[in-house]
Amino acid sequence: MKRHMTLLRATSLALASLFWGASLQAQGQVEAQVPGQAQPSPKAEQFTLANGMTVIVQADRRAPTAVHMVWVRVGAMDEVDGASGVAHVLEHMMFKGTATLKPGEFSRQVAALGGRENAFTGKDYTGYYQQIPSNRLEDVMRLEADRFATNQWSDDEFRKELEVVKEERRMRTEDSPRALMNEALNAAVFVASPYRRPVVGWMSDLDSLTPADAREFFKTWYVPANAAVVIAGDVDMATVRQLAEKYYGAIPARAVPPRKPRLEPAQTGLRRIDFKAAAEQAYVSLAFKVPSLMSVGAAGDNAALAGADGDALALTVLSAVLDGYSGARLDRTLTQGQDRVADSAGSYNGLWGRGPQVFMLSGVPAAGKPPEQLEAALRAQVARIARDGVSEAELNRVKTQWVASEVYKLDSVFNQARNLGANWVQGLPLDAGERLIAQLRKVTAEQVKAVAAQYFGDDQLTAGILRPQPVDKSRKARPPLPGSRH
Repeated sequence: MKRHMTLLRATSLALASLFWGASLQAQGQVEAQVPGQAQPSPKAEQFTLANGMTVIVQADRRAPTAVHMVWVRVGAMDEVDGASGVAHVLEHMMFKGTATLKPGEFSRQVAALGGRENAFTGKDYTGYYQQIPSNRLEDVMRLEADRFATNQWSDDEFRKELEVVKEERRMRTEDSPRALMNEALNAAVFVASPYRRPVVGWMSDLDSLTPADAREFFKTWYVPANAAVVIAGDVDMATVRQLAEKYYGAIPARAVPPRKPRLEPAQTGLRRIDFKAAAEQAYVSLAFKVPSLMSVGAAGDNAALAGADGDALALTVLSAVLDGYSGARLDRTLTQGQDRVADSAGSYNGLWGRGPQVFMLSGVPAAGKPPEQLEAALRAQVARIARDGVSEAELNRVKTQWVASEVYKLDSVFNQARNLGANWVQGLPLDAGERLIAQLRKVTAEQVKAVAAQYFGDDQLTAGILRPQPVDKSRKARPPLPGSRH
């Protein structure tokens, strides 16, 4: 199936660290020379069709290939209680037929064009992509526009695919003690925010999900004004505009439903969960509520990237100082030496999203060390920075590494398209990546010290500890479900 993104991206998605280039945050066109590229790529361009659909084009003519994506500004956070997982299930159903294609025919046609395709669902978005020879761009635009406009399938197809999704949940979440613990922690972190629900959905909700639930979700949210077509590669604007008007422009316009804010109330004390599961090792996960970049300006407002509030950026730098490179503070102080308290330790900062963000500290205690000792050690590292600050050498190292990571990952046309789409979902400008780099360069050691002192008290913390229970060694591993998409 398609890889989905979770809020606590440390468990998947994300949740690889921003500084290792795995996050979809900090994106955009970076004007810098990269390997294989004699000249910087032209700037991305954007226009809007009459029906409200956005089209974003990034020309990159180094190879005769193109990436075509459709991003829909709808994800798990737009679901309602009792129907969690429907955004992800609908993503699966989008491969199950249209008014003119039988189930599976979409994928077969893309493969026949010499392309590859897949999809992904997150808290904030759903995305679909094809990577094809650039001379087959019209073919995939025709296919994707048809799917966006006329997706349809039988109740039997829905029931079969729902079982695939449920098995995916069993394999990725219920068979993983840490994933289960992080899911429970996430539900404790957020009270009102829809971020508290897992992307894959609660199993009880999947058990009761109906074809009508998915069809209604499609009808409500898959409207042109709630979607963007993103194309990167060996293409030109005039051709893309003509094809977009021909295929996507013919889709009837419909209004995007209003969204209620569902603001998260202020936390007023430490929250803690003890999670028992069959596991070999304990695990510690600490989630601190922190501001996101989008909290300083409305979607699309330049203030969101103009330094009006540098705390989110300073927190991102703090995370990199702790865990942004081999031998960073958490690795050096907690996992090395005779007195080490952890087998592994890490950090992650949620820089931006449509919902509230968290700063994560996590780790696996070393043999014989209680998880409470690791929890105290993780917090002590932040407290040390709040007291003593960070050196200019550390600061310069993480900034240089971050900029290099962002520039080099854009050597891929897929990453260029992905980054532009993720920016659009958040309401950010096309050059958000350049703006972010410029602002991160300005983050000072004093700002990093200040955020370390401000956001890591008990009132912002939800702490989770996985308490290992005996493992049934006779249990066999679950085999992959036939027909699932990976």
